[in-house]
Amino acid sequence: MTTSGMFNTGTITRFLIEEQRLLNAAAGVSGPVGSVTALVNDVRLACKRIAMLIGRGALANALGDAGTVNVQGETQMKLDVLANETFVRTNEWGGQLAGMLSEEQELPYSIPDAYPRGRYLLLFDPLDGSSNIDVNGSVGSIFSVLKCPDGICEPTGADFLQPGRAQVCAGYAIYGPATMLVLTTGRGVNGFTLDREIGEFMLTHPNLRVPETTAEFAINASNSRHWEPAVRRYVNECLAGQSGPRGKDFNMRWIASLVAETHRILMRGGVFMYPRDRKDPQKPGRLRLLYEANPIGYLIEQAGGRASTGHVPLLDVVPESLHQRISFVFGAHSEVERIERYHRDHNEFELDAPLFATRGLFTQHV
Repeated sequence: MTTSGMFNTGTITRFLIEEQRLLNAAAGVSGPVGSVTALVNDVRLACKRIAMLIGRGALANALGDAGTVNVQGETQMKLDVLANETFVRTNEWGGQLAGMLSEEQELPYSIPDAYPRGRYLLLFDPLDGSSNIDVNGSVGSIFSVLKCPDGICEPTGADFLQPGRAQVCAGYAIYGPATMLVLTTGRGVNGFTLDREIGEFMLTHPNLRVPETTAEFAINASNSRHWEPAVRRYVNECLAGQSGPRGKDFNMRWIASLVAETHRILMRGGVFMYPRDRKDPQKPGRLRLLYEANPIGYLIEQAGGRASTGHVPLLDVVPESLHQRISFVFGAHSEVERIERYHRDHNEFELDAPLFATRGLFTQHV
């Protein structure tokens, strides 16, 4: 065996360096790799630290409520607070960032004066699906990287209000039976698994693609009484099975973790729906646009799927506020297009076809 054959060179660090070289070459830039590589390496380290905390669970006194609420008015778990602190402390000092925005903080986080400032903005949900923590379910972290506008050293909230297509990099970590980091730098999607023996993420799932066909969908059925007609039609068609208009049986899933839902769809296909509903007509949706929907939408589209509000492409939406909520549908391209078509053509009235008017599982009589 040669010396080079003794080492597995498929580390995330090597991948990032080679990816940055390709991006630099395409842009006609020479010299060393850029600070995006260093930034993602810092995010990787934060995710490793969070994975360790989650892995220890009750042994680290990390379970249960923190006794506080975040800016969304949601009860914080202890791990929400710990994960947020881990992201901030791991990423603030490296010199790549001009500022950060977290689900757990009302205003952007300013880089302390003691540290150099860079030209990127980091947006993150430090612990997605934290309601699953105490039952030992899968959770994750979501992150997005934007360029700070030129000439800005002290970014304000307005500097973070960029559409999803402006993202430089996005990804998530999933803390399940194995810890994985899945990311895109705008050239497809790749998955890395944490090798706990050497403490490094290794490339295990190159060039991930959303399967083009599916027989699975994910939605919170407890909200069915509030769904719009377009969503109710789509779900009832799926539930009608082989004898219905889709001509095949579908399975329905719901994990209550956006990261876990995304990972399943990347691995084996499907469509995810967290639509606007009539429970609170004043709210345009439940998920946060900047640090939940946008990074996941970017990943999905880079993997050949489609991300939408149910009406328009998600990544084209221009944000209006830091913690803006939005309806979110993503997954197999053709399924998302079907849902968009139903919103466009069938959302102002109840269907009068017998299957959907009287036999549909989630039918409401009006």
